[in-house]
Amino acid sequence: MIYVALLRGINVGGNNKIDMKLLKQTFERVGMKSVVTYINTGNIIFTHDSLSKTEISHILEKGIHEDFGLQIKVVVRSIEEVGKIFNAIPDTWKNDKEMKSDVMFLWDEVDDESVLESLLIKPEIDTVKYVPGAILWSVDKKNVTKSGMPKIIGAKIYKQVTVRNVNTTRKIYELMQANFEMQKNSNR
Repeated sequence: MIYVALLRGINVGGNNKIDMKLLKQTFERVGMKSVVTYINTGNIIFTHDSLSKTEISHILEKGIHEDFGLQIKVVVRSIEEVGKIFNAIPDTWKNDKEMKSDVMFLWDEVDDESVLESLLIKPEIDTVKYVPGAILWSVDKKNVTKSGMPKIIGAKIYKQVTVRNVNTTRKIYELMQANFEMQKNSNR
């Protein structure tokens, strides 16, 4: 099975620094295969054939603690789950000089549409959608300071999400698909 591990809060603002080459070695050491990292914010694509996502998450968190001395939360999503999130992102959404569009990946314990009730959404400014596993948010850059969504940072829910912009999310899914194709071709 192909997965992505999304690490929360590494290499941000000079905190929780982890070298991606060393992180790849940690993943391999704890039994993950076909490990590929993408940018420094903690996006790791890999395969594993027998453990549940919860088991994998615990193994990775323990391995990161052993190798780096950091308590980092790891969200694990399958290629099918990321595919559903990818397909829910409107093609017009971008993260560029005019638009800010993010995917807030949810911890399993808060992964429910009712999570939207804990957010300050301004429908005239924000476009916010729930899809299993994530909250999708887009806003015109000129309206970011008027949006209620940045207030999530002070909310309890903020500790139960890890955020990637839509460009990064699309690239993660592309890398997962490439890994899938590679696995399929090697099994022929």
